[in-house]
Amino acid sequence: MRTGRASRSAVLTAAVLALLTAGCAPTGKKPVGQVLVPLPAPTKADGWRGVATDADEGRLQRLPAAWTEALQEARKFDARGVRDEGDLLRPDAALPRPALTPGSYYCRLVKLGRTRTRAPAFGKFKPFFCFVDVEGDLLTLVKQTGDTRPAGRLWEDDDAARLIFLGSVAQGAEKQPKAYGDDPKRDTAGVLERIGLFRWRLVVPWPQGTSKLDIYELTPVENQPE
Repeated sequence: MRTGRASRSAVLTAAVLALLTAGCAPTGKKPVGQVLVPLPAPTKADGWRGVATDADEGRLQRLPAAWTEALQEARKFDARGVRDEGDLLRPDAALPRPALTPGSYYCRLVKLGRTRTRAPAFGKFKPFFCFVDVEGDLLTLVKQTGDTRPAGRLWEDDDAARLIFLGSVAQGAEKQPKAYGDDPKRDTAGVLERIGLFRWRLVVPWPQGTSKLDIYELTPVENQPE
């Protein structure tokens, strides 16, 4: 474990608790929450590697393998379905300037590959709602609706065409997740990329579930809350 990671993880935990509390706001309204533990927010200088667990850093390093294996399995399962998604499922689709504008988004999930024999290798779901906000020097992202709701911060990376997402997950009727790092099954790490005009994706390699790659398509809600 790196020096200082424990304290930074605690800071991230406090912010994630606030984000998930915010995520309980009614759809279409800007979520409002408060930090439950009065800790200073981290800055970009801390870097995502100072916060990420070793397991999450390993998942991000194995992102190319996740793309390769997941797409291969998904195409065998539903080649037309994969083809219809276009750039969303093209590994090299990332464009410059990945940062999102704060506001409300539709977030649609597509699952690729499988970690269990009987699980489908391709699946897509109806859009839910996400919200992007600013906290200090960092953007935050919270999935507001659905049974599984990741929430966390977006960090700059050495690759300027992407941001790194680190957060935790609330499930079912839970109002907040466990602390980041306390339960590896709830930790979430991914890569946020811009893939078109007003179109982004959050790519989560080796998620906690039956897929090998989870991809959230994010597009702005037409009527933004004031």
